[in-house]
Amino acid sequence: MSAAIEPFNLFAIRYAHHAERSAAENFIGGDPHEGASPLDYFVWVAQRSDRVFIVDTGFGEAQARARRRQLLRAPAAGVQALGIDPATVEDVVITHLHYDHAGTLDAFPRARFHLQDREMQFATGRCMCHPAMRHAFAVEDVTEMVRHVFAGRVAFHDGDDELAAGFSVHRIGGHTAGIQCVRVLTRRGWVVLASDTSHLYANMEQGRPFPIVHNVADMLDGHRRLHQLAASARHIVPGHDPLVMQRYRPPGRELEGVAVRLDAEPAG
Repeated sequence: MSAAIEPFNLFAIRYAHHAERSAAENFIGGDPHEGASPLDYFVWVAQRSDRVFIVDTGFGEAQARARRRQLLRAPAAGVQALGIDPATVEDVVITHLHYDHAGTLDAFPRARFHLQDREMQFATGRCMCHPAMRHAFAVEDVTEMVRHVFAGRVAFHDGDDELAAGFSVHRIGGHTAGIQCVRVLTRRGWVVLASDTSHLYANMEQGRPFPIVHNVADMLDGHRRLHQLAASARHIVPGHDPLVMQRYRPPGRELEGVAVRLDAEPAG
């Protein structure tokens, strides 16, 4: 770690849960007789003395009802629990435009949203003519992002880009055409927020792709890219795995079950 770069504090905030989910829904070729495979839903915060980045904005009550997900707290309320006022946040990275990562944009009224070119093209192009491809998108969220483009509040990226010293985005693809991961310099080294480039540890560790996918080969190659970007396999944080809340510790007792520190070594 360069002494010239201040590391980020890095947090995962758990805002929703989906308990009634089978393993067959989380792995291509998954055995329908396998046991339950629940998902947690996260947004992430990278914070240091000069910068704050929010990574993804989750979903709100309407999508929770429509998709039968358990909303535990508003994503912005989780951010506020860390002592950060969402109304003052200036930079939000949107890893991709699926409903559970790009809703509640209005909770960050001052933010500039960082998005890959290919993700906007994907979410507004011909692939959305197919119900199977558009199912994980919410048209209200996509159109809201288009409004932010016209308001000058979207910064587009094409592949790898450094947003600040020690903080960069990297287009991976696979799950969607333009999904990006985030690489963050922390006190324990380079941590990669995989988001949905790997929903679960098992997706990348066992080479078992998640079934909501634009390109399977890109998804599998993306798992290898995550390892190239991270300091080690223990420095990759998947997007939806309940094990994240077990492996990492909360910032304080009052945030038990709400947030964990990813800049500290995992317990397991």
